[in-house]
Amino acid sequence: MKILELTNFSAGACGVWMRAKQEAELLAKKGHTVKVFSSNFTKGSKEIAPQKEKLGKIDIIRFPARKLGGESFMIWDFEKEALNFHPDLIIAHSYRHPHTTTALKIKNRIGCKVFLVTHAPFLSDSNRLLPSKLAVNVYDKIIGPRKLKKFDKILTITKWENKILEQMHVPREKIAYIPNGIPKEFFTQKKSKEEKKVLFLGRVAPIKDLETLIQAINLLKDVKLEIAGPAEKDYLKKLKSLNPNSNIKFSPPVYETKEKIKKIDSAKIFVLPSIRESMPQSLIEAMAREKIVIASDNLGAKELISDGKNGFLFKIGDEKQLAEKISLALKQDFKDVRKQARKSVEQFSWDKIIQKIEKLIAG
Repeated sequence: MKILELTNFSAGACGVWMRAKQEAELLAKKGHTVKVFSSNFTKGSKEIAPQKEKLGKIDIIRFPARKLGGESFMIWDFEKEALNFHPDLIIAHSYRHPHTTTALKIKNRIGCKVFLVTHAPFLSDSNRLLPSKLAVNVYDKIIGPRKLKKFDKILTITKWENKILEQMHVPREKIAYIPNGIPKEFFTQKKSKEEKKVLFLGRVAPIKDLETLIQAINLLKDVKLEIAGPAEKDYLKKLKSLNPNSNIKFSPPVYETKEKIKKIDSAKIFVLPSIRESMPQSLIEAMAREKIVIASDNLGAKELISDGKNGFLFKIGDEKQLAEKISLALKQDFKDVRKQARKSVEQFSWDKIIQKIEKLIAG
């Protein structure tokens, strides 16, 4: 089968691209002919990515794009190239974006199937300006419901999205819960030495509310914290000013899977203090490595963690409650909690996710 993956970015650090990349690679291994089309922008950078790239058996083709607002909302003309490829299936990533509408136009012309992967866009975004908020509201009430019904399948990455889609009058049989996966190495790689420290691994940005984590560490004595990930410069400067002591270490991002696993293994406790999360990949990875995970009670974390059973939750922005949870986790080993954390995320292994996608394709 010929499969076309459509995603805004295919270069840089982008969660949507990581999903599309893993999906494309595994589908190619299953014997499908897979191409990836995207803009030529690099996520998180001003660099322009190469027009063509080979990723194993996958051809990546990038197109000049024009931004319509924000970093990810853009338009790029790939219709002619897609018609030449003549896919049997298009997997279009990200609801509300122009390339998903183009995918439906291609479907009407050649009769292919189109799956939409939503990527949980239904959380309110405080960074949106009022005109953008109004546009999103109008789209979801008037345009979105009509568009959504035209897709052959709608793949949600979180369970809480399903109810929202049903409220938008999307037929239940069109909706399939297919979350983002993690590589099998997170379950198979040999464990490395664990230190008695706290780790945050992810994007260092205001939405992650790392101020609350640092303030919680300031309430405790002699607790080591490592914050690792790609950082927004101004925000990083602000965080460093909150704790002049040497017990907080800021580290560069880790992208290679084996090294990321070693970094997670190095800490006893993994904390995700975000204001908002849809389905936090880093939390799933930490749970797979049997860390004691502590997360704010945002929507995505609450879908993964049952407080006290496979991890711990604290109220968003409450540094005192977070400090109490960290203190408790440092004093006890919580072997049962660790084991339950791993068990509860085994469903996210990519070898299991790709089997679900294959069934949908075959159906």
